[in-house]
Amino acid sequence: QVQLVESGGGLVQAGGSLRLSCAASEGTFGDDAIGWFRQAPGKERLFVGAVSWNAASTYYASSVKGRFTISRDNVKNTVSLQMNSLKPEDTAVYYCGATSYGLATNSRQYHTWGQGTQVTVSS
Repeated sequence: QVQLVESGGGLVQAGGSLRLSCAASEGTFGDDAIGWFRQAPGKERLFVGAVSWNAASTYYASSVKGRFTISRDNVKNTVSLQMNSLKPEDTAVYYCGATSYGLATNSRQYHTWGQGTQVTVSS
């Protein structure tokens, strides 16, 4: 089974940018879609966006649409989340997950998760 590893988190000022990466450390993404979720302290894990197995389709939460972009490289087995115009409310631990349910927005439909990477946006 594939294992996922996120990287690229950090501290950034409001209006800045960060690029997160999700890599398959063992195995490959295969036919799974890859989604990004985020979780703030004491809050539930929320859908951010997802990319289809062949990178032909993406879907974003309304809160990030137009600011965040997901890309996928099936040769390198990596998925990136480019985050622009960051806001303090984007502060959270960001997770990537793998799903066989397409562009799923429900975290319960994901079978594998990475360990998460912290993103902090200061005002």
